[in-house]
Amino acid sequence: MAAAMVESGSCFFALALGVSLLKALFINAYHSTDFEVHRNWLAITHSLPVSRWYYENTSEWTLDYPPLFAWFEFSLSNIAQYFDKNMLVVENLNYASPTTILFQRLSVIFTDVLFIYAARECCSCVRDQKGNRDILSRPSFVLAVLLLWNFGLLIVDHIHFQYNGFLFGFLLLSVAKHMQSRHLQGALLFAILLNLKHIYLYVAPAYGVFLLRSYCFTQDNSDGSIRWRSFSLCRLLALGSIVVTVCALSFGPFVAMGQVPQVLSRLFPFKRGLCHAYWAPNVWALYNILDKSLTTLAPSGLHDRRFGSRVPTLCPALCLPIHHPRLHSLVHRGARGFLRCLLLCALGSFMFGWHVHEKAILIAILPLSLLAVESREDAGIFLVLTTTGHYSLFPLLFTPAELPIKFALMLTFTVFSFAALGRIHSGQGSLLRPFEVVYLSGLVAVAVTCELIFPLSPWQQKLPFLPLLVTSVYTSVGVCYSFLRLYASLLRPRQQVHKSKQL
Repeated sequence: MAAAMVESGSCFFALALGVSLLKALFINAYHSTDFEVHRNWLAITHSLPVSRWYYENTSEWTLDYPPLFAWFEFSLSNIAQYFDKNMLVVENLNYASPTTILFQRLSVIFTDVLFIYAARECCSCVRDQKGNRDILSRPSFVLAVLLLWNFGLLIVDHIHFQYNGFLFGFLLLSVAKHMQSRHLQGALLFAILLNLKHIYLYVAPAYGVFLLRSYCFTQDNSDGSIRWRSFSLCRLLALGSIVVTVCALSFGPFVAMGQVPQVLSRLFPFKRGLCHAYWAPNVWALYNILDKSLTTLAPSGLHDRRFGSRVPTLCPALCLPIHHPRLHSLVHRGARGFLRCLLLCALGSFMFGWHVHEKAILIAILPLSLLAVESREDAGIFLVLTTTGHYSLFPLLFTPAELPIKFALMLTFTVFSFAALGRIHSGQGSLLRPFEVVYLSGLVAVAVTCELIFPLSPWQQKLPFLPLLVTSVYTSVGVCYSFLRLYASLLRPRQQVHKSKQL
């Protein structure tokens, strides 16, 4: 057993080192406007007093993350000054000197250490079959690859540019702590995450119900059923104190200055509109294409003048009833049920949320990796959702130099996912249904047409946004299908809960 643990640790270290070296190769690759966003936030937090952070608008990329992330940027800025002080001047818009690029790229790579540690903790929660010498069929090894070498995370953070790895580190580590029944640690990590990036409010309902059920109530499940025995007010107060303390440290200075309304106006900019510039592959993409199609028959299509003003309240109104059955299921399910509920809350909010960015699909893809190595059905859903969701990120990298990179990385990750999950669940039947194979095969045709053929055609000048439209609509079908299949799996009759731990 000791030898197996040493071998497992060595493999994980090799995977982590390998992907870190790969990230370093992307330092001089294309970067998006998000690079300037974070450079500007470095400048704001370093050069201006705290009282001006959420009022500064010299750049159009104003500070719109929660205060704890602003403090994170402030910490980075104190290191950045030793690379190039000019990057910390607010007026130096679109500043991208070689040393600035080096610092910001390295900052993402080094903060990914938290993600690596979180991935390791998640792998420790997965059971490997005793005596299995085939490393490619070990769930822990496959999970390590699916997390550390995730295609979407690589291109979004280390080419396009963001700090998602650092943030997902908190999320996955929190999930791992709950799997290990260390609920206070998991709650603390999630509270920190919410104050770093508020998009994780998507999964907050799952955390709230799960912690109430698993930590604040004691249970008796010795006979396979769950019966409430007693409610612990002390435990509830302990959870509440964690949340209050983290929020106080994050928002405290802005509460004292009376700036909370200004901060919230930055965090929830409803004036941006229902959809991002490029439609995320969700329900609204299908709505939009239907509306555009019907405008050929009627001038107004589906448009209602009152619709635009109602959507900010319509989105949560759609999300809440969809979340309810999942949250109710947590009353009767353990840690695995929590993970599934978290995943569905994330995907449901992606499907019906306001101004959803296509990168948010990763909030569903990464947690699903943990289920995919344990269940054949979840593995099949993972292959559809991951392949579809990852391809939906292709338009983020639109420069010719990155074309072979994104094709090679996605092809490698996808082939490994199919091969490794197929080996883990061998003998249990095909992971994909026939029509799923047909759909994913169509994705190949979409990729070749949009990425290779269309740019060389005369239609490129006439309809430059057609590839974006096709990509968004086609991938939204796969994402919607994956959501419905996951939702159906949650609503099935619950099986008996055994004493043996899951995950």
